[in-house]
Amino acid sequence: MQARYRIAPGQRIVGMQLPIQAQSTIMSAPWEASAGPIELARVAEAAEAAGFAYLGVCDHVAIPEHLSSAMSTFWVDPISTLGWLAAHTQRIALLTHVYVLPYRHALMAAKQFSTLDWLAGGRVIAGIGAGHVEAEFAALGVDFAGRGPALDQAVADLAELMEQEFVDGLGATPRPVQSPRPPLWIAGSSPAGIRRAAQFGDGWLPQGPATRELLDRLRSKLDVCDRDIDDFAVGHISMPVHVGEAKWDVGTHTITGAPAQIAERLLDGLDPMVNQMQVRVVARSVDEFCDQLASFGAEVMPMLTTV
Repeated sequence: MQARYRIAPGQRIVGMQLPIQAQSTIMSAPWEASAGPIELARVAEAAEAAGFAYLGVCDHVAIPEHLSSAMSTFWVDPISTLGWLAAHTQRIALLTHVYVLPYRHALMAAKQFSTLDWLAGGRVIAGIGAGHVEAEFAALGVDFAGRGPALDQAVADLAELMEQEFVDGLGATPRPVQSPRPPLWIAGSSPAGIRRAAQFGDGWLPQGPATRELLDRLRSKLDVCDRDIDDFAVGHISMPVHVGEAKWDVGTHTITGAPAQIAERLLDGLDPMVNQMQVRVVARSVDEFCDQLASFGAEVMPMLTTV
C-alpha cells in the first residue's frame, strides 16, 4: 500500500489532456487523425520525460449521428487506454478526465479503477463527471434528468467500494495500491458540480479556466463542508501553448513566445488556490508535439510549480 496521491502544500502540478484519444473537431489537430496507439504511447512517454504530473483521457461511449460532425465518433475507452499507457510509463499519474460515472454501476466502476491502480502501481486519479449528451444516456438506458442525484450517490458508493474489500457482503480484489483509495477529482463548473466536488471529492476539475467566481463558490462550499483547502486539488485549464515564436498559424488564443513570457501569461491573474494546471501544447505533427512537451517541461514548467 502507498499513501493516496496528494499535491504538496505550496506546490502546483502541471498535467495534460492527451491528444489523439478524443478527436473532436473543436480540439484536435489534423495530425491526430492519422495517429494511432504507437503515437499515443510516444506522447505519454514524452510527457513523463518532460515532468508532467498526469495524463488525462476522456470518456464517451457512442456519439449521436447529429453531433458527430463536431464531436466525431473517435473516443477511446478511458480505462483500457490508461491501462495500456501504464505499461509504457513508470511515474506519471493516470487521470480519467472525465469518467462518466452515471453510465456504470458503482461496483463495476470500483472494479475498473481498483484494477487499474493495481496494474499501474498506484498512479490512478479517478476524475468523475456527470456527462452531457442526452442521447447517449438514452441509448444506455440511463435517466438523463436524474443524473445529478444519481451521481451524488454513485460517488459516495464508489469511494466506499474502493476503500473496503467487503461492502454489503460482497468482496472484490485486487485492491487499489493507494490507501485508502485513489483520489476522486470531481468535474463540473456548474453550481451542482462545484458542490459535489466540495462534498465528495479530493479535488475539483473545472470545464475551463478557474475564474474568480468559480473559485469563490468552491471556497464557500468547502467551508460549508468543513473541508481543508490545503488538502484539496483545485484545477485550472489554461489556454493552449506553443513554446517559441511560431512561424505558422497556431490560433489566436494560443500563448506563444519565450518561456518567461509564456509562464508570465499562464500565471497572470491565477489564484494561489489553484494547485493543478492543465496545459496543452500546439503542434503540426507528433514529432513537433513531443518537442514542444520537452521544451515546455525544461523551460516553462519550473516557473509554474510553486504557488
